[in-house]
Amino acid sequence: QVQLVESGGGSVQTGGSLRLSCAASDTTYSVGSMGWFRQAPGKEREGVASIRRDGATTYADSVKGRFVISRDKSRNTLYLQMNSLKPEDTAMYYCAAASSEVWYGQLRPTSYKYWGQGTQVTVSS
Repeated sequence: QVQLVESGGGSVQTGGSLRLSCAASDTTYSVGSMGWFRQAPGKEREGVASIRRDGATTYADSVKGRFVISRDKSRNTLYLQMNSLKPEDTAMYYCAAASSEVWYGQLRPTSYKYWGQGTQVTVSS
């Protein structure tokens, strides 16, 4: 069983930056693709970014050019660098991991098996 723990959330003003981290408890041999998702109150969970073990990335259109996903396999850690934050980025952010590589539907929540508890990001105008 893979456990994921997110950190790095907080409150920032529009245009600010935050870096989220997600520590995986198990070895990366048990984990394929990983991703970041977010869910705002009253809205469905949506995919933000994903990354495969080979480094290939996928981003939601709403964050392209502003967010960067990366993973440090030696530290079993996933990151999300968020720049030029907007109020509409306000949400609970979740880290997710799949048991194998995700080749289709990289930003679909149903493609991922393991989930963290989430970290809140609030962007004020």
